[in-house]
Amino acid sequence: MTGKERREQLLDVGRSIFAERGFDGTSVEEIASAAGVSKPVVYEHFGGKEGLYAVVVDREFERLLGLVTREVSEGVHYREKLEKAALALLAYIEESSDGFRILVRDSHGSSGTGSFASLLSEIAGEVEHVLGQEFDKLGYDRRFAPMYAQMLVGMISLTGQWWLDERKPDREEVAAHVVNLAWNGLSGLEPRPSLDPRRRYRERQRLRVQAERAAAKQDKAEEKAAREAQKADERAAARAEKAAERAEKAAQRAAEQAARASQKLTERERRQQSGEPEPPESLPAESDFEPAVATPE
Repeated sequence: MTGKERREQLLDVGRSIFAERGFDGTSVEEIASAAGVSKPVVYEHFGGKEGLYAVVVDREFERLLGLVTREVSEGVHYREKLEKAALALLAYIEESSDGFRILVRDSHGSSGTGSFASLLSEIAGEVEHVLGQEFDKLGYDRRFAPMYAQMLVGMISLTGQWWLDERKPDREEVAAHVVNLAWNGLSGLEPRPSLDPRRRYRERQRLRVQAERAAAKQDKAEEKAAREAQKADERAAARAEKAAERAEKAAQRAAEQAARASQKLTERERRQQSGEPEPPESLPAESDFEPAVATPE
């Protein structure tokens, strides 16, 4: 094995052990034993555990930073940039879990690059540049671009740390949901988020048709309610009209009765003044006194 190959072997072995046990829980003896070499070989290539750890962290740092910043810069639309950045982080986690586990731990002081927070700060700087350009186009205050960059990067990185152990759902679906929240906000979440623009278009069409049907159903319900209310008003008006007619007839009969009674009283007073006798009361007809004829059995 050449010196370069041995160095790469030690880096791979060291990365696995550092990811499992952390810097403080790892010894040179363990690294040498796992690589099948003696301790002096480790010291020869890296000067000790600290030097090996520093190279591992620096490599993972640069690799992840390069992946994310490249995807952010290559995306055409801003949603696409966000999708690509989220996918790049999740792909790195899936394909280099050991490296990500090392990065999310607080890096040891001997590492040349720094902690996971410094990595996120580097990525946020790239995102800030993109957001600043967009804020200028939209007339927003560019001073808030750094804050929004930290929000986006923090949301995606924390989701990545959660997914490191969960691994469900798959990375494309996780990325779709992250972008759904970051792009649409809580008030405009898509019911079925996707990274595929065609699927998003079909989903928007489905929701539009669904909304149109719901609106048409609501219109029909309102029309039915209006018709029923109109019928109820017509029935109430008809009942009121009949009641008014009955009241009018009753008042007319009462007026006629009062007029006849007044006429009789006036006639009686006239006869009394003139001395005319009262007219005899009409006698019953003879037929009223005819005996009933027995019906033969």
